[in-house]
Amino acid sequence: MTTEAPHRSVLLVGPRPASGSLAQDLEADRFDVMLAADPDEARGLLHRACPSAVIVDLDMPSAGGLEAVGLVRDGGPEDPWDAAIPVLGVSGACEPHRVVRALERGADEVVGTPFAYVELLARLKALMRRADGEWAAGLLRVDDIVIDRRARRVTLAGVPVALSAKELGLLTALARDPRRVVSKQELLRDVWGYKSMGRTRTVDSHASRLRGKLAAASGGRRYIFNVWGLGYRLVADDE
Repeated sequence: MTTEAPHRSVLLVGPRPASGSLAQDLEADRFDVMLAADPDEARGLLHRACPSAVIVDLDMPSAGGLEAVGLVRDGGPEDPWDAAIPVLGVSGACEPHRVVRALERGADEVVGTPFAYVELLARLKALMRRADGEWAAGLLRVDDIVIDRRARRVTLAGVPVALSAKELGLLTALARDPRRVVSKQELLRDVWGYKSMGRTRTVDSHASRLRGKLAAASGGRRYIFNVWGLGYRLVADDE
């Protein structure tokens, strides 16, 4: 008799006793599960394997949870893992400021503990479906900007532009309909996973950095425009 091989892999980062039961549940649902007790161990596993998603215990001591999220998101071209893979944070202290810090560091979503496993599984699968959809969509072209979603790479007039995971997400969200003004609320929801806007300048700071990188790669041409009181759109300044 043969058994069906696991179809997806998940890296759990957190104390082993706390992650053990979650690992068992995920394995019962045919996920291949890897366990890392801390960010250092997670780094080693990321270099040896490329998980489909990462679940991080944000309550690890010494800000270890945020460090683990940042480790995934800060992966560069020389690192073997995809820096844009889904990252789900879990925390028993879901105060708004702690959730915002995790989302700004790169988590796609934060789930409070204790949680129902079926809810966490549904959220995990939703993040994976969204990631799969972005990969399957292939190339996005806006003027001389080309976004290769599968390779997580951007070129401008053939010149590579190095972007962080969230800068890439912001550019992709604007490129889907480049002449439409996309509200900050939409961007916070779709790129950062925020449920409400609150008081944050996350979109503005990322848009400013993205605008600067595109201008540097194009000899000063402007692409990202802030429509005051509404949001942002992606057009060239000589459209």
